[in-house]
Amino acid sequence: MRLLLTGCNGQVGFELQRSLAPLGEVIAIDHADCNLAEPDTICRIIRTVRPDIIVNPAAYTAVDKAESEPDLAAAVNAAAPGILGEEAAKLSAFVVHYSTDYVFDGTKTDAYTEDDDTNPQSVYGHTKRDGELALVQASPRHLILRTSWVVGAHGGNFAKTMLRLAAERDSLAVVADQWGAPTSAALLADITALLVRQQTGAPTSFPYGIYHCVASGETNWCDYARYVIGAAINAGKPLRAAPKSIQAIATADYPTPAKRPANSRLDTRKFQKTFGLELPHWQGGLDHILQQIL
Repeated sequence: MRLLLTGCNGQVGFELQRSLAPLGEVIAIDHADCNLAEPDTICRIIRTVRPDIIVNPAAYTAVDKAESEPDLAAAVNAAAPGILGEEAAKLSAFVVHYSTDYVFDGTKTDAYTEDDDTNPQSVYGHTKRDGELALVQASPRHLILRTSWVVGAHGGNFAKTMLRLAAERDSLAVVADQWGAPTSAALLADITALLVRQQTGAPTSFPYGIYHCVASGETNWCDYARYVIGAAINAGKPLRAAPKSIQAIATADYPTPAKRPANSRLDTRKFQKTFGLELPHWQGGLDHILQQIL
């Protein structure tokens, strides 16, 4: 089996190289190998590799920058998944793609289900939603995993930013009215490998579609930062800021170019029931990552 993996140097892509390796030949590419903003390049690589599986964690993820680069964000996040799907359909290949909580507006009081209407509030969210639609239309053999607040040992993320700032400053101010679940890149990669194995074993009966896949539990950015900094101090890392010096602020106090959803909680009951997988609490995955980076 031949697997084409995009974005291999990103947080999830890095972990996917490990998790997918036992399943077959993995052709791992990154931006230097394939610029997803260039349709001809995408087509050429797929037609050359002729993969059985395409796994696409690559995306334009600079949420605020996307507000000033909408065309580039649309090319990578909206158009490219459709092209991947079109080329995959010609080969009867299976496409795994990752999406985001930003497809929702964040105003719902409960966790979002897959049946809830999307209503993105940012360029990033719009382009990711459009990418979902493009892939669904292009190829019936697709699996779209919506996730949130991805964190990994490799690459940049919120946890590493908080550790850096806590080493430089005596106190921090972090938004406390946005809620979600930090989700380990390694968890997403391991789940992907399990689902790819299921699909290759029974491609005609596999439950294709869109699923919410995040760690269980919930927190806000401020408490998340306090948890990370507390764990680092307990591990002996010298930091200037302590958990008690992390000030909780409102989103309105920290304006950004892109609007963030206040509620990023995703309901995973459909995913867990369909695939028989229990999703672990976010603290466990984060603890494992902190053990690697501290």
